Amino acid sequence: MFARSAVRTFQPLRCQAARRYATSAPTPEAPKSGSNAFAYAAGAAGLAGAAYYFLTGSSAGAKAVPAGPPKKALTGGDQGFVSLTLDKVEDVNHNTKLFRFKLPEDDMVSGMVTASAILTKFKPEGAEKAVLRPYTPVSDEDAQGRLDLLIKKYKDGPMSTHIHSLKPGDTLDVKGPLPKYPWTANKHSHIALIAGGTGITPMYQLLRSIFSNPADKTKVTLIFGNIAEEDILLRRELADLENTYPQRFRAFYVLDNAPKGWIGGSGHVTKELLKTTLPEPKEDGFKVFVCGPPGMMKAISGPKKSPKDQGELTGLLQELGYNSEQVYKF
Repeated sequence: MFARSAVRTFQPLRCQAARRYATSAPTPEAPKSGSNAFAYAAGAAGLAGAAYYFLTGSSAGAKAVPAGPPKKALTGGDQGFVSLTLDKVEDVNHNTKLFRFKLPEDDMVSGMVTASAILTKFKPEGAEKAVLRPYTPVSDEDAQGRLDLLIKKYKDGPMSTHIHSLKPGDTLDVKGPLPKYPWTANKHSHIALIAGGTGITPMYQLLRSIFSNPADKTKVTLIFGNIAEEDILLRRELADLENTYPQRFRAFYVLDNAPKGWIGGSGHVTKELLKTTLPEPKEDGFKVFVCGPPGMMKAISGPKKSPKDQGELTGLLQELGYNSEQVYKF
């Protein structure tokens, strides 16, 4: 979606507000009912609401707090693959579903940490090799008995097609956690998350960790590009965070195919948008995280060489003066 030519930039009024946010000193915050985030959420309330309650679950029948640390389903190292049973599936939009898998025991947690992913595996019938694909769960790391995956089905994606074919009771082999960027509270004073499509999932993992920890005061700016409004994943959850933490979290949405009356950005992420929403490269304690389809990665930061090699920093971030130490590619 980011491969097409030049596009219109973000609306000036919203960008000006972003610069004030990015440079202002932290102030005491309280939940705010009138955040602009809810204007973005209104158009997809039905589907987003279903995903929201699927993710959070109900408070009824809460379990007793265990006496000691919960057992972990995934322990990394030499554990190998673990077979998880699919419990339920929820439609999110025309090509994306939420899949809830049961952990081996109800009182177990997944074992995931921030930031990390899992590796999924299946072997197509008649194939010589198994298909492997990493995903970042969207369930809380301390959620007991379950692991949730948000999966977009790609036409030529063997793993996403396979997972979308699963029915409750079927199993999926997973392994993890695969460590990515180790996060600790206040590791950076301000971070930017630049995501496209399902590249939002590792960003959401960071957001959950930061805003669930009262000791973590990190500021976060999210720039989230998609093809159409219905493709904005985790929209309700992002809106709730922006509404609850207006002094620390701002989200900017960019659409290739913006509908009439859309108040966000049109086209794809541009140098002007980055310049007006992100702090200057010289600001101390600032880090940029990038995750999205290959065309977006190439344009924004350059691709990774391999899972363990970040590769050279190129693209718009390099042109704006950021260095490789300030950028992490998921």
